[in-house]
Amino acid sequence: MTARSLKAVHPAHRDDIRDLQTRRPLPGPAVPQIDPFLFLNHHGPQTYPPGNQGLPFGPHPHRGFETLTFILEGELAHRDSAGHESIIGPGGIQWMTAGSGLIHSELSPDRFKRSGGPLEILQLWINLPGRLKMVQPAYTGVQQPDIPVLSLAGGQARMNLIAGSFDSTAGPIQSLTGIMMSTVTLEPGAEAALAAPQDRNVFFYVVRGEVALAGRKVPQFNLVEMSRDGDEIRIESASGAVLLFGHGQPINEPVVAHGPFVMNSREEIIAAIRDYEAGKFHGVQLA
Repeated sequence: MTARSLKAVHPAHRDDIRDLQTRRPLPGPAVPQIDPFLFLNHHGPQTYPPGNQGLPFGPHPHRGFETLTFILEGELAHRDSAGHESIIGPGGIQWMTAGSGLIHSELSPDRFKRSGGPLEILQLWINLPGRLKMVQPAYTGVQQPDIPVLSLAGGQARMNLIAGSFDSTAGPIQSLTGIMMSTVTLEPGAEAALAAPQDRNVFFYVVRGEVALAGRKVPQFNLVEMSRDGDEIRIESASGAVLLFGHGQPINEPVVAHGPFVMNSREEIIAAIRDYEAGKFHGVQLA
């Protein structure tokens, strides 16, 4: 196995949404995307007081891509116009295929607004190729006990495998484009090697702690862009760390984004806006 070299490190930029602490490493000034990964918002970590207003993500539309939401702390209530509804707790995830068009809300459950508590949520947008952008919308919510945990590096690290396969184990999500995605926790002093096929782009974000790879230290809230010159990622962590780690096949198609729509052309964006305004995204009405 050959270790990949580090191409660049991209710090997340602070962009709070009302009282929700938010950092965004992707897209950034020097990295518009890591094909097929388009966008990452890191909300928190923070603690909400009792009697709070909760998350601000009321009903809004999407078309042309998929979202993966990690609930690290707190709870997240999902409801969408295709009739899907769930409340996912700490350690769980939500995978949504917006496809041809979906309206959804992502809000705090009433009990969280009453009692408050810690909150940390990450949302990753994953592109779809043109041939799949108009697929039927879908949603899957997975609670923490249903996510397989793999022991790595002789027990120095563990992986929560969310999508795709790793070391002959399959995650609960098999995406339309074969994405592999996980969270990885490194114990203090851990050294680990993560397999990453050379023909795929790696997604690597340091959520907590600090890691060292390819001779460089990378602290939390940084996105690592890797070269495609090897087939594994070799990392160390003196203090311990939590990562988002995954990889996907590049789509290599034009990306035209406008707010909540990601398509291949300006004409398709105009069509998405027109369809949304005409009520074509509606099924179940969301308050």
